[in-house]
Amino acid sequence: MSETFRVVLTGGGSGGHIYPLLAVADELDRKAAALGFVEERYYVGPHDSYAPLFAARDIASRNILAGKLRRYASFQNILDIPKVLIGFVQALWQLYLIMPDVIFSKGGPGALPVVVAGWFYRVPVVIHESDAVPGLTNRWSARFAKKIFLSFADAADGFGRAAAKTEVTGAPVRRELIEHRSSPEAAKESLGFEKEKPLLLILGGSQGSIRINEFILEYLPQILAETQILHQTGVANFADVEKLARAMQMDAPFTNRYQPVNYFTDTYEAALSAADVVLGRAGSGVIFEGAAFGKPEILIPLPDAANDHQRANAYAFAKAGGGIVIEEANLLPGLFLNELKKILGNHDAQATMGNASASFFKPGGAETIAETLLKTAM
Repeated sequence: MSETFRVVLTGGGSGGHIYPLLAVADELDRKAAALGFVEERYYVGPHDSYAPLFAARDIASRNILAGKLRRYASFQNILDIPKVLIGFVQALWQLYLIMPDVIFSKGGPGALPVVVAGWFYRVPVVIHESDAVPGLTNRWSARFAKKIFLSFADAADGFGRAAAKTEVTGAPVRRELIEHRSSPEAAKESLGFEKEKPLLLILGGSQGSIRINEFILEYLPQILAETQILHQTGVANFADVEKLARAMQMDAPFTNRYQPVNYFTDTYEAALSAADVVLGRAGSGVIFEGAAFGKPEILIPLPDAANDHQRANAYAFAKAGGGIVIEEANLLPGLFLNELKKILGNHDAQATMGNASASFFKPGGAETIAETLLKTAM
C-alpha cells in the first residue's frame, strides 16, 4: 500500500447502514493518521438524506443508482433490474477513477454493484452484517469478501461456506456517541425532565414507527402515570404526534412529562444517557446503541421486516437478558404497562437487565474493523 490510503465505503437505505459506516470511517481516520498515511475516503452508493453526514467528515460522495434486491415476486423487480445494471456500470467507472485500496460494505441498496465492481478490479472487500439473519446483499457479497464481520453470532449460519470468514465484533457505534456520556440525572435535567423520576426513551428511527406512535398516544396518560417519556417520532410523523399530544391538554401531574422530537442529532447522547428504559423496533442500531449505554430495552419487532430479521435480533438480545420482546400483535396496554412496571418498579431487576444489555454490546467493533481494513489493504 502506498502512503496514500484510499477506502471506499458503500451501503445505504437507512441509518442502520450509514451510521456504522461513519463509525468505521472515524476510526480509520484516527488509525491512518497515527500510521502517517494520507487518507482519501469515498462513499459510493445511492444518494439519500444522509449525504450531509459524509460531507461533514470530508468523505467524498459518488452516487450511483440503486435497485432493491427482493426474494419475492414483485412488479418492482422488473423496474429495479435496470437500476442494478446501471448502478454496476456506474460503480465500475467510479472505482476506476478512485482505484481504492479496500472497500468496506454495510449491505443494503447500492452496495452489491460496488462490491462486484471491486472484485472485478481485484480490490479487497470487507463487509459487516448488522442483523441476526443476513440480508440478501451481504449473502451475495460474501463470496467476494476477504472478511465478514457480524453483530450477532447467529448470523454466521446464514453465510454457508463463507461462515469461515466471519468474526463477531458487535455493531460499530460512533465513538462520539459513547465517549462523553452523562449521568442519567444530569442528562434528564439537560433535556428538561425531572431528574428523580424514570424516563422512557422511545426510538422509532428516522422514519419512525406509526404503530408505536399510535399506541403511545392512545395510552399516554396511563404510561405517564408510570414514567416520563422522550418520544422520537420520525421526521414525517412529528407534526401529527405533536398536534395530537397537545390536543390532549395534559395538566398536572403530567405537565412537562412528555416530549416528542422528530429525530435526534446532537442530543442523542443525552437521550440515551437519560433513559431508564428504551422502547423501539428491533433494528440493530436501536439494540446496540441502547446496549452501549447499558439500558434495558423493550423491543417490538417489525412483523414484515425482510427475512424476519428484527424478530431474530430481538430474541437474541432478550435471550442474553438485556430486554424483553413484545410482538406487535400483543402490543396491548395491560401487557405493556405490566412489563414496564416490572423493570421500573424493581431496582435490582432493572440493574441486572442493564448489566446484561451492557455485556451484549461489544466495545471496540469499529476499531477492529478499521484495523482489518488497513491490514487488508497492505
